[in-house]
Amino acid sequence: MTDTASGGSHKAPGDRGRTTIADGVVEKIAGLAAREVVGVHALGSGLSRTFGAVRDRVPGGEKAAVTRGVKAEVGEVQTALDLEIVVDYGVSIRDVARAVRENVVSSVERMTGLEVVEVNIAVGDVKLPDEPDEEPESRLQ
Repeated sequence: MTDTASGGSHKAPGDRGRTTIADGVVEKIAGLAAREVVGVHALGSGLSRTFGAVRDRVPGGEKAAVTRGVKAEVGEVQTALDLEIVVDYGVSIRDVARAVRENVVSSVERMTGLEVVEVNIAVGDVKLPDEPDEEPESRLQ
């Protein structure tokens, strides 16, 4: 029997063991949070979206769409994120980037308990109103 008065300690049940969170989990949360922001048309560069659209047509490839354009580095207590976004024409890029950072930080910290130390955003393109989307027109059977 451990005597707590003489320096021994009992950990609470919730503190026994460790929890690790995969990079992909943080990338999914960040990708979904970024897409919620008004003015974000898509995530990823034009090239990665094109390859992703093809990959999405392959059975089991849907999960890649959520993390496209998002890269996370996850440590034990902190994470850093890089996002590449496409914004809608006419929005303030500065305001959209700020809103993306706020939503990503809030969502990732709330869901994972990790401290988000930085969210770097690269705006790779602007979606013009008359430009067609780069989505595939038909799905493979």
